[in-house]
Amino acid sequence: MNKNLLLKYLLFFILTVCAQTPASGATFKGNKRVKYNFNMEWMLHIGDLPEAYRVKYDDASWKKVTLPRAFNEDDAFKVAIDEHTTDIVWYRKHFRLPAKDKGSKIFLEFEGIRFGGEFFINGTSVGIHENGVMACGFDISDYVNFGGKENIVAVRIDNSWEYKEKATNEPYQWNDKNFNANYGGIPKNVYLHVTDKVYQTLPLYSNLKTTGTYVYAREINISGANAMVYAESEVKNETSNEKEITYEVVIEDMDGGIVKRMVTSSVKVPAGEIVNIKVGDRVNNLNFWSWGYGYLYNVYTILNVNGVPTDVVKTRTGFRKTAFRDGLIKLNDRTIQVKGYAQRTSNEWPAVGMSVPAWLSDYSNKLIVEGNGNLVRWMHVTPWKQDVESCDRVGLMQAMPAGDAEKDVDGRRWEQRLELMRDAIIYNRNNPSVIFYESGNESISEEHMAQMKEIRDKYDPYGGRAIGSREMLDSKIAEYGGEMLYINKSAHIPMWATEYCRDEALRKYWDDYSFPYHKDGEGLKYYRSTVTNTIQKNVDASAYNRNQDSFFVETIRRWFDYFRVRPGTGKRVSSGGTNIIFSDSNTHYRGSENFRRSGEVDAMRIPKDAFFAHQVMWDGWVDVENHRSHIAGHWNYQTSTVKDIFVVSSGEQVELFVNGKSKGFGERNYNFLYTFKSVQWEPGSLEAVSYDLNKKELSRHKLSTAGDPVAIRMKEMHAPDGFLANGNDLALVEIEVIDKDGKRCPLANNMISFKLDGPAEWRGGLAQGVEGNYILSQELPVECGVNRVLIRSTTKSGTIKLTATSKGLESASVSLTSKPFAFKNGLSEYISGEHQPVFLSRGATPKGESYNKMTRTPIGISGATAGSNEDKVALSYDDNELSEWSNDGRLSTGWIKYELERDAVVSQVELKLSGWRIRSYPIQIFVDDVEVYKGETDKSLGYVCIPVTPTKGRLVKIQLIGLSSDEDAFGGIIEVTGNKELDLYKDPKALDSKGQLRIVEAEFYE
Repeated sequence: MNKNLLLKYLLFFILTVCAQTPASGATFKGNKRVKYNFNMEWMLHIGDLPEAYRVKYDDASWKKVTLPRAFNEDDAFKVAIDEHTTDIVWYRKHFRLPAKDKGSKIFLEFEGIRFGGEFFINGTSVGIHENGVMACGFDISDYVNFGGKENIVAVRIDNSWEYKEKATNEPYQWNDKNFNANYGGIPKNVYLHVTDKVYQTLPLYSNLKTTGTYVYAREINISGANAMVYAESEVKNETSNEKEITYEVVIEDMDGGIVKRMVTSSVKVPAGEIVNIKVGDRVNNLNFWSWGYGYLYNVYTILNVNGVPTDVVKTRTGFRKTAFRDGLIKLNDRTIQVKGYAQRTSNEWPAVGMSVPAWLSDYSNKLIVEGNGNLVRWMHVTPWKQDVESCDRVGLMQAMPAGDAEKDVDGRRWEQRLELMRDAIIYNRNNPSVIFYESGNESISEEHMAQMKEIRDKYDPYGGRAIGSREMLDSKIAEYGGEMLYINKSAHIPMWATEYCRDEALRKYWDDYSFPYHKDGEGLKYYRSTVTNTIQKNVDASAYNRNQDSFFVETIRRWFDYFRVRPGTGKRVSSGGTNIIFSDSNTHYRGSENFRRSGEVDAMRIPKDAFFAHQVMWDGWVDVENHRSHIAGHWNYQTSTVKDIFVVSSGEQVELFVNGKSKGFGERNYNFLYTFKSVQWEPGSLEAVSYDLNKKELSRHKLSTAGDPVAIRMKEMHAPDGFLANGNDLALVEIEVIDKDGKRCPLANNMISFKLDGPAEWRGGLAQGVEGNYILSQELPVECGVNRVLIRSTTKSGTIKLTATSKGLESASVSLTSKPFAFKNGLSEYISGEHQPVFLSRGATPKGESYNKMTRTPIGISGATAGSNEDKVALSYDDNELSEWSNDGRLSTGWIKYELERDAVVSQVELKLSGWRIRSYPIQIFVDDVEVYKGETDKSLGYVCIPVTPTKGRLVKIQLIGLSSDEDAFGGIIEVTGNKELDLYKDPKALDSKGQLRIVEAEFYE
């Protein structure tokens, strides 16, 4: 056969593979690799049974479940996180392997268990796994039966909060009652792999000690749409003879077209040895993965033995270019400011926990992108693979932690963190959405940071990912940093807030004027710490019991802190921040409910008004690129109601209309917030119209008065490829109370009764008002006119009908049919994640810079003198927020004079002053001895910008003219331990030094 004919045959065969169901595994002729869905037909028992590992143990009475399934899923949102059920649980599964697989390698892959477990195959222990987060693998080749003979896998799992590593008796730092919801057992997917004895290893370092395949790009040319693409695989020969192989790579685009084929010359793999094989070449006409543009390629890495493709691995990945320098983050050569959420890794849903099907992960993560978020920072522990792959598909950047609670540790606990980071990097390094590796939820030592970086450099040297930690403001090693709550700036490594805006609000409460009349801030008068299990009484908890109006305003106010100092506003900038959290979470809480309500959407992913505030403010890579407006609330009130109306808009001015009559232009604050004072309600319409400075219309948003509730409306949502009768798939059903014209009634809180018929399991929803939050109840109210419920498929297919009724309302129903799910002997070739579509709605990375121009010009500082401590004056302009200059505490020495690099018209002075949250400094500012400002500095969460009388000069003097005053402007913000942050570097003498001028950073602009 000539070479051209052989190539045509190969391409025909590859195209045949690509036309088949992706989850069927590569089917090249001769390929022995199969990846099975191993989630079907498990048995579950709660409680310890010492003999349950035995083959002949009778498990007939155990509960039949499809994985993933936490044994305590019913707890999700029913009880507080520290009350999640703990126990010893057993899972068992009976399965069979065909005779043709005899002589093959057989591996089990668990995406993760909670917390520590021991694994048995046919009565023999094959290993343990204890970190409670990461995936693990087991080689079970020598323990399984073939030819139809039954096999039994048994897993004993302990999800105790006090679980300790067996070998060392050390606890795991991230097994924490605040942050890491305890969905115990096997809450993630399980797979079974069959391979030839000459094979590419799996990326499962836990137990298997193997690293798998690594696909990456170098020499990335965005404008030329090309890059050098490499693939390398760890290849193991478990035969008794040396094997001569060729390593081949085929890259397939989303349309099934072959864009590149690469092949090595023959490589000899000695018997019993492992070798790493690599190949690379330039690939043209690439589509680069981007924000909201989840373009992915299939990369097939093929081992040919004697010309036969015996082992084919498909890696679904994308290519993108990143840079982290000059205080900026760049994606595909374009500056991007982080705008997103610090989301609990559990990412849970009521009565289900984290164990949702892939389509529902996509639904939630895509909603972040549709709200114009571009980054999700998973908190404390590494996300499960399903969420990682979901972010690939929807185009959502990720910050991936390993495992942590709130501080640096040492000894064995630090080693556990290193091992977990290693395993997580190996497992997720082919996922393009992973942009940051987070080494700690709080700063770690430089030595520890160097160890983390060494792991990254060893296992993912070319992935284009920055490694850093929360804080790390003056690290010489970390590649990014940024505090919680506060605003940081840098001209060096990017600084972005890892979590900001800690306020909480139920979706149920509109404002002070709407049923059910929750006055803003009403709620608990104490704070309960689940760390210390103590109660701090008489705390101002209003920030954790907001209504939607107040939460909406606070969301805008807090984002403006970062937008104001975004890229394009100087040399030292903020690279943005992640708001805590996206969806209400069954983790540490501060308000009146037993779960956290900081989400911009509730636990069923129904948006609060704050979601739309972000959608307006975040619609651009840095500057706003697409104009929007949104009016907070609704337009259904009592006739006597007079209230303030809040509008978020990216326009330069906003006009409000009631029934077409102008109410004038709003008062602008925080750039995006427009307030219209004392607007009289009247039935009809409320409309906001935004304009540019020339009165050209940019956007509009309209609310209309709804009539009396008359009916229920329902809408059902499920996976794009259907509702599968596999015992794990979920359908999401939305219920609205509507008027005669089909408008949602925003004040409706009607109790809804549900009746479910057909082969499905009721999982229900969530609502406020009773103990347990209506979890699993078949009666629950709508809130603000809407709610949602979940139903789960069984293993029986058929027609399912859900009916909703309520007194005085016309009932409604939805019907759907669950599709038969094919599996045999406990194995299925359908893997849900491979059947979900990608999200490309934002399009490829735009050309050009993401901000139009520098809004202000920084003026460099060449030196300074001061009233005292002159040897430390440079600390006030050294681009290090953990250093400062201060005088000696005497008022007479409370001055510092800066020499600018050039004569300039100084119009703004930007200062970060110690005690920024609680301290006001009375100061004067002079430019060449001309007073340009006199007053007290504002309290802030970082920097204050002082507009001074524009004055040309070379010397700028800042003079303390009185004693500073202290009063916490953000006293409602309480840390997880119940302690207040002093923002004075915990200097006990600082609070008494009223005559000190303390400058962390000073900047001057024209």
